[in-house]
Amino acid sequence: MTGEWHGELHHFTQSNKKIIVSSRWTLMCDWSEESTSILTVNTDITEKKELEAQFLRAQRLESIGTLASGIAHDLNNVLTPIIASAQLLLHVEFSEQKRQRYLTIVESSAKRAAALVKQVLQFARGFESQRTIVQLEHLLQEFKQVTLETFPKSIEICMNIAPALWTVLGDVTQLQQIFMNFCVNARDAMPNGGTLNISAENILIDENFVRMNPDAKIGSYIVVTVCDTGIGISPEIIDRIFEPFFTTKEVSRGTGLGLSTVFGITKNHGGFIKVYSEVGQGTEFKVYLPALEGSVYQPVEDIELFTGNGELILFVDDELAIQEISKTLLSTHNYKVMTASDGIEAIALYVEHQQQIQAVVTDIMMPSLDGMNTIRALQKINPSVKIVAISGLSSNKRMAQMSGIGVKAFLSKPYTMQELLKTLHSVLNVK
Repeated sequence: MTGEWHGELHHFTQSNKKIIVSSRWTLMCDWSEESTSILTVNTDITEKKELEAQFLRAQRLESIGTLASGIAHDLNNVLTPIIASAQLLLHVEFSEQKRQRYLTIVESSAKRAAALVKQVLQFARGFESQRTIVQLEHLLQEFKQVTLETFPKSIEICMNIAPALWTVLGDVTQLQQIFMNFCVNARDAMPNGGTLNISAENILIDENFVRMNPDAKIGSYIVVTVCDTGIGISPEIIDRIFEPFFTTKEVSRGTGLGLSTVFGITKNHGGFIKVYSEVGQGTEFKVYLPALEGSVYQPVEDIELFTGNGELILFVDDELAIQEISKTLLSTHNYKVMTASDGIEAIALYVEHQQQIQAVVTDIMMPSLDGMNTIRALQKINPSVKIVAISGLSSNKRMAQMSGIGVKAFLSKPYTMQELLKTLHSVLNVK
């Protein structure tokens, strides 16, 4: 018998001082493989945890600072009717009915101001909550209210929470910090207004997903997506956005610690982040958090795998790893696959094998010739070509663009084996 466990525990020293230890337990066995004892190694990490708490609080306060203008604007809107009503009541004689009306305005405005201050203080509080079972649906709904109160009215905020969302084991304050950072960055990326979409859904990560994303593990996750229609992030810097102190903002608008903090919090919760962006189109962050064991169920329809009937598929992606994995996946489920690394190569292959190719699966962001222009060129060759578009940026605007040029289905990266097979099956069976 063998086994091990590691985690964090709260201990007391001989002087009765409370400390936090990183504890590792290893089951020890004798020559006959019978368990005899447990070897325990504890490392005092109290100071490290205190420094982390101070850093996280400082970063939360920085996020609140970036919201100051929106908060001030909203508070002024709340205080104006209170001051005006008070002055009228002091200097003008009113009937009892009108007097009660102005008093009601004062009361409702004061309650609105108190609620706003309470929400801000809850986020900026200086202590760390304990890990607990978190209903992300409730947390996100509360967070939406904060953004509605503080963000410019030129930004439309949309939320889509899947029914029966699973739960996670996490620190509520830290999870709030993740979404606050993403939404503040989205706000700053839309100085002239736009749309902020926040969504959450359950996802079962399979082996195919893990091959394309080494940070993932097979199992049940909740994915929260924060997507804006802002200026986007250039390819030159997107790989650096999680670096500490890296920022493209002015000196007075942040230290560059926001996304590095988000990355650390997410990793500490056992999750990972994917980011997609296109200049002028917007940015999308996907946060994957492990679902709490016991809250997970797997519907029968999610288990069903759709297989092909020997159809030839042209798969186009400039990432060779995705090419190889997807080709293997489709081949093992009774499809024939040809691959291309960019639009030019894809068009050449399609011209040569047009009669045999029954569907094209293509990425949107590629060098040489991007997916949009590749799709248009393929449709000039064959107006009835069946195309599945793949992109990391799954905004409503992008999906509308895809539908507008005749794309039959849209698949958001990263995708699972079930999603790819189901999408391809539905496209091939459309008459």
